[in-house]
Amino acid sequence: MNLALAFTRTLFMILSIFFMTTYTISGSDGYTHANLMLGIGLGVTLGLALIAFDLLFKRFNLRAFNIAIIGLFVGYLMGQALVLILSSVLDISAASIHINPKVLEVIKIALFLFGIYLGTLMTLRASDELSISVPFVRFTPSAHRKKDLLIDHSILSDARILDLAGSGIFDHHLIVPRFLIKELYIQAETNDESTRSKAKRSLDMVKKLEALPDLDLRFNDTDFPEIKEPMGKMVRLARLLDANIITADLSRMQMAAIEGVRVINIHTLSTALKPLMQAGEHIKIKIQRYGKEPRQGVGYLEDGTMVVVNGGGEYIGETIDAKVLSVKHTTSGRMIFCNAKDEEGGYHSYDDEGQ
Repeated sequence: MNLALAFTRTLFMILSIFFMTTYTISGSDGYTHANLMLGIGLGVTLGLALIAFDLLFKRFNLRAFNIAIIGLFVGYLMGQALVLILSSVLDISAASIHINPKVLEVIKIALFLFGIYLGTLMTLRASDELSISVPFVRFTPSAHRKKDLLIDHSILSDARILDLAGSGIFDHHLIVPRFLIKELYIQAETNDESTRSKAKRSLDMVKKLEALPDLDLRFNDTDFPEIKEPMGKMVRLARLLDANIITADLSRMQMAAIEGVRVINIHTLSTALKPLMQAGEHIKIKIQRYGKEPRQGVGYLEDGTMVVVNGGGEYIGETIDAKVLSVKHTTSGRMIFCNAKDEEGGYHSYDDEGQ
C-alpha cells in the first residue's frame, strides 16, 4: 500500500470519528461518556465501511466508473420522466382515479428506482456501441478492440520480441513507459558491468523496435512518483490504460494477477508455438549426448525441443533417422521420444520411456 493511499484512508477514518462523535455529543443529552464512546464506535464503523467499499471496487477502472456515472445520469432522467408521466395521467383522470397518497408515493419511488436501474443497465450494455467522446472517457467497441501491451524491462532483454514485433501481430499495440526508459538510462551509468551491459542492450532493443516501419511503437509519459517498485508502476499504468503486460519474467505474473491485470509471458507463448510431432512421424535428428537410459541418445530440434532417441546412444555426433513414439508435456516444455533406425532399415523396438 503506497503512502498516498494510507494517508487518505487514515484521514477519512479520523473524519468519520470526528463527525460521528460531534453528532452524538451535540444531541439533547449533551456530552456524556456513553455518547462519546457511541460516537467513536459509529465513526470507526463508518471508516471501516469506507475502506471495505474501496477494497471491494479495487479493480473498478476509470472507464467503467465513468460509464456507470453516465448510466446513473441517464437513469435519473428516465426515472424523472416516468414519474412525470404518472403524475400527468393522474392529473388528467383525477375525477375517476383515487389513490391513497402514501401508496402513490411508494409507486413514484418504485418508478423512479426502476428508471434509474433500467437506464444504468442500458448504458452499460450499449457502451460498446457508442461512439461519442466525453472528457476522460472513450467509448470504443471493445468487442473489436485489441488491448494494448505494456513492455517491461525483462522483455527488452529477450531478442525474440523483435521477431514477434516484426511479424505484425503487435502492430499499433506496443507501449513503452517513459519511466522504464529513465530507469534503463540510470542502469546504463552504473558501475556494475553486468547491469550496465544489460541496460544498454535493452535501450538498443527499443531503438530497433522504433525502426520497424509498421509497428508504430508508442511511448507513455505517465509516471507514479509515489511508487518506487517498477512492477508496481507497471501494474498501475496497465490498469489506467486498460492494457495487458508482456514480460519474460515469470515472477512478475503473481503481483499483476492480484491487481487484476493480465500478463502475457513470452516463454509460455514460445512453448505454445513449438511444432507438435505426431506418433509415427519420421524425423532427422542430430544426437548430441547420451541419455539417462542405456543406449539412449538426446538431440534437440531447432526450437530447442528435447528429443530422446532410444538406440541413439551409438550415434553421438551423427544425424540419424528416427520414428516418433510419443510427445510428452512437462513443466519445462515438450519432450519427444523416438526410436532410432537400425542398420537394416528397421527401428529399434522400445517403448516411449526407453525400456
